[in-house]
Amino acid sequence: MDTNEYDLVILGGGPAGLTAGLYAARAKLSCVLLERGAVGGQIVVTDWIDNYPGFPEGLNGYDLVGKMAAQAARFGLVTRTETVTGMDLSGPRKILQLADGRKIRCRALIIATGARPNSIDVPGEKELTGRGVSYCGTCDGPFFRDMDVAVVGGGNTAVQEAMYLTRFVRKVTLIHRRDQLRATRIYQEQAFANPKIEYIWDTVVTAVTGENEVQSLRLRNLRTNQEDTLAVAGVFVLIGTIPNNGMLPLDQLDSRDGFLVTDQEMCTNIAGVMAAGDIRHKKVRQVINACGEGAVAEQAAERYLEEMG
Repeated sequence: MDTNEYDLVILGGGPAGLTAGLYAARAKLSCVLLERGAVGGQIVVTDWIDNYPGFPEGLNGYDLVGKMAAQAARFGLVTRTETVTGMDLSGPRKILQLADGRKIRCRALIIATGARPNSIDVPGEKELTGRGVSYCGTCDGPFFRDMDVAVVGGGNTAVQEAMYLTRFVRKVTLIHRRDQLRATRIYQEQAFANPKIEYIWDTVVTAVTGENEVQSLRLRNLRTNQEDTLAVAGVFVLIGTIPNNGMLPLDQLDSRDGFLVTDQEMCTNIAGVMAAGDIRHKKVRQVINACGEGAVAEQAAERYLEEMG
């Protein structure tokens, strides 16, 4: 078979893609995993993971994804560093266009390109990510027991995560650029009734400060231009998630808010095309369910290939 012709292509090397690749390699499929950079996705920059089963002491994201990649490689998974710029999914052979002009064809495709959190794009945010700057309260809340933290945002996710954080922290300060929340009324009522949540309105974060970990936030009131400092041990930036869909033909694929819609078997509206992980339209985005979805997607791909002969 030509090196650019495969039974299965897995697009994306995060936990979902690596799990799908592990299953495909063990099944001896003609398969390749394409990743534009280093495998791992967002998990690589996750400082510490405490809630992945099988690791009672926890481990950092880089080590976890390294173990995943090594396990898949042990069964012969081929990984190629490629940038996919577009694709045509209309025929029985799916065609992926590469940045250098080459094309890769496959009979089945698993899309696991993931998503990325919106950032506030201020000094200190990138440098202190994983050291007090977080994008997931469910993931990192327990690390801030009895500390003061801030949440940036005003939508459903920000308000729900703020309430979740009150299980662990001493106080949550919710910072919102408007004078009222965007979250649905029921969430607002619950949050306003929680004595551990305080609010700073009409305000944006202009910098995250600290030597080796977050120590404070610099704030600016949008109405008065007054600047202030808020001492916190952590800040949770919860202002939305961006799907990595720039290479996807959304005119062919069913999507919602840019995320792919699938059934419970991870199948999209196009036969032979599955999606797994954070690129899917869903509520929970955790490493553990990304891995499960990768396994389900690969099993669906196997069945599709068998049915197609």
